[in-house]
Amino acid sequence: MGLYRENGQRITKAAFPAAVLTDPPKRITENVYQTEPYGRGDGRPEGSRRHLLYEAGDVVPQSVIDRLFTAATIATVSPATGPAAGGTTVTITGTALDGVSAVNFGATAGTELKVVSATELRVKTPAGATGAVNVVLVDDAGNVTKTNGFTYTA
Repeated sequence: MGLYRENGQRITKAAFPAAVLTDPPKRITENVYQTEPYGRGDGRPEGSRRHLLYEAGDVVPQSVIDRLFTAATIATVSPATGPAAGGTTVTITGTALDGVSAVNFGATAGTELKVVSATELRVKTPAGATGAVNVVLVDDAGNVTKTNGFTYTA
């Protein structure tokens, strides 16, 4: 008994014909559901339908899972200026904002983050030094930066 190639040559364990996968398979460990709005919708979860996307035990490539998490985009930051003392409620619009877990103004996290919908969120600015800072959305699909997206005023 043993393992052989088509030409009859024996296959050793060290020379087993297999390649390392760059896209490893993942076994789903619990049912995963996806929510979609009825019709065009307004981006809010109300009026949505939920359907089973993957059952526990399904095996899918990591790349398929990665595609389920769309990176956020920033369209607007309003207002784009506020006092250096902080406390300005800023509305950020864009796409795929429902995966955002934090908003940083420069190196400091904003407070009172509220994800209104997949296209809008609100956050209060922390205190900061006078001048422009990057606005960074911390997102499960990767961070997104609007360079000089907010300016602190004296």
